[in-house]
Amino acid sequence: MTNPLLDDWDTPFGIAPFDRISDGDFLPAFEEALAAARAEVARIAANPEPATFENTIEALERADEPLDQVLSVFFNLAGADSNPAREALQREFSPKLAQYANEIAMNVALFQRIEGLWQSRKTLGLSKEQDRLLYLRRRGFVRAGAQLEGAARDRLAAVKERLAVLGTQFTQNLLADERDWFMALSEEDLKGLPVFVIDAARSAGEEKEAGGPVVTLSRSLVVPFLQFSPRRDLRQKAYEAWVARGANGNATDNRAIAAEILALRAERADVLGYDGFAAYKLEVEMAKSPEAVDELLMRVWRPARAAAESDAAVLTEMLHADGINGSLEPWDWRYYSERRRKAEHDLDEAELKPYLQLDKMIDAAFACAGRLFGLQFAPVDLPLYHPDVRAWEVTRDGRHLALFVGDYFARGSKRSGAWCSAFRQQQRLADDIRPIVVNVCNFAKPLAGAPALLSYDDARTLFHEFGHALHQMLSDVTYKSISGTSVARDFVELPSQLFEHWLEVPEVLEEFATHARTGVAMPKDMLEKVLEAVNFDMGFQTVEYVASALVDLRFHRGSPPRDPMARQAEILDEIGMPHAIRMRHGTPHFAHVFAGDGYSSGYYSYMWSEVMDADAFEAFAEAGGAFDAATAKKLERFILSAGGSEEADVLYRKFRGRLPGVEALLKGRGLLDAA
Repeated sequence: MTNPLLDDWDTPFGIAPFDRISDGDFLPAFEEALAAARAEVARIAANPEPATFENTIEALERADEPLDQVLSVFFNLAGADSNPAREALQREFSPKLAQYANEIAMNVALFQRIEGLWQSRKTLGLSKEQDRLLYLRRRGFVRAGAQLEGAARDRLAAVKERLAVLGTQFTQNLLADERDWFMALSEEDLKGLPVFVIDAARSAGEEKEAGGPVVTLSRSLVVPFLQFSPRRDLRQKAYEAWVARGANGNATDNRAIAAEILALRAERADVLGYDGFAAYKLEVEMAKSPEAVDELLMRVWRPARAAAESDAAVLTEMLHADGINGSLEPWDWRYYSERRRKAEHDLDEAELKPYLQLDKMIDAAFACAGRLFGLQFAPVDLPLYHPDVRAWEVTRDGRHLALFVGDYFARGSKRSGAWCSAFRQQQRLADDIRPIVVNVCNFAKPLAGAPALLSYDDARTLFHEFGHALHQMLSDVTYKSISGTSVARDFVELPSQLFEHWLEVPEVLEEFATHARTGVAMPKDMLEKVLEAVNFDMGFQTVEYVASALVDLRFHRGSPPRDPMARQAEILDEIGMPHAIRMRHGTPHFAHVFAGDGYSSGYYSYMWSEVMDADAFEAFAEAGGAFDAATAKKLERFILSAGGSEEADVLYRKFRGRLPGVEALLKGRGLLDAA
């Protein structure tokens, strides 16, 4: 019998045959595919023929296709549906993949072929996309250490392999803490909670086999519990467990791992000749330098902190009015803020939530994509990797464009957060390959037979991740390396954050925000209150985010801290962090930064992209409305379909005619007056 992971998949849409794949298939498939990739890279490097774009750059694009096929399945499952066998394999695969990447980057003969092409590129007759790919390939080799020699070369390879091990360990420790902790609730403890929170707690208790309702560390459960529970002692217990992930002084403690990661990153940058890891990392982003990032973050920090301090004073008065002396604490903020929202905006999340059904919000995202880009979505019945997962075929004018997979509910085997990934990326080199895209979320699963209800923040998350999916689905380039979301880190969030704006378009909510029980559309006065309250508590939201971004940036500038927790405290003190607000992601559970290099020195990128998304949505308003066809066509042509085929600032200027200023962001967050 052949290994199903190595077969040519004769399946609908070429999706992985999940019903035939077992955990025992991964290791032999990985080893065979890795050996084949190594052999192919060696063949390219040793080719006696003079280097051409086709026999070197395009050959490298194809070199690891079987390995990509295996790993696309494995790593998607490792994140969304992990188990002990997959965790063990992940620990085994990560250093081997880092070693393989090092072998390629340090292959002198291969780099010489690429360098020769680069030096003679003006005579090669390359297309713009080919020239871009050659530039990115060469840059990647140089930044990976291809020009190093001797001890420096060997040390860099060792550093990168160790970082791969540590990132995997950090991720698995965090997953273990999130999976293992829960707080049992008695019937008495449920008093004061809205029905949707009680149902979510009972559903979580069933999943944990706890014999009753529980609070877990899933954001979609712990946050509403903090919003609504009148029990201050239980809020404190849940909150402190939530922020203690990765810092419990046990085998899953991430603090020493974070320190070692920061030290190794600093060493990596030093070996390559950079003044700190942030300088190395930001060189290839839109921001270009740590100074530019710091300036943006501090311009937003000052008005955000002022707004948060003003809000804290109001919430403290409410706390004292309840007969509780002392300071407003982090486990109090969401509870009193929710009460304030109800009082000032007459908006009760418990009343709002039945109007935000998961299925209706999915339909809303699909409908917006249909009106903007002409896409149609048809559900398809396929064997997938978990019973909760669904799939839709995406077409336009009868032509297949993509397969979209949705995995929406929290479970113990899934890491926290929400993300977009791909089982297959778009390309035209091998054939007209269309993408298979997956959105993964962690919404609270309802009791059997009940509709899944979202908070407004959940609904925004759904639209956000679907914006990433559109970037993948509408990609239209030749080469996989620059397709879809293969763009600068501080540009990749533009499509996702831009798409969030369509959730705020009144006609979208009027059509799709219907009551789960009655089917009646959201009342007009409630709709108006929802839209009026979009920026409610924005000081808190901005402060917790910007604090995390500043800590990330300053961790990676200059000498690495021996004690990251002490340095984190220093940074927060320097910027004047309000007492009752914590960083959105404390160091021991800051997976964006420590699970891998992706968002290291780059957590700011959400805000950098927000400067653009606020301005980009304004382009629709200027053109006459949120569904203006000409503006949508420009958005697809210059942003969504272009991938990394040009520099991000070039693409944005082609769409908008200019780059925006920070004022659009402050206006969008309601912080312009505070600035």
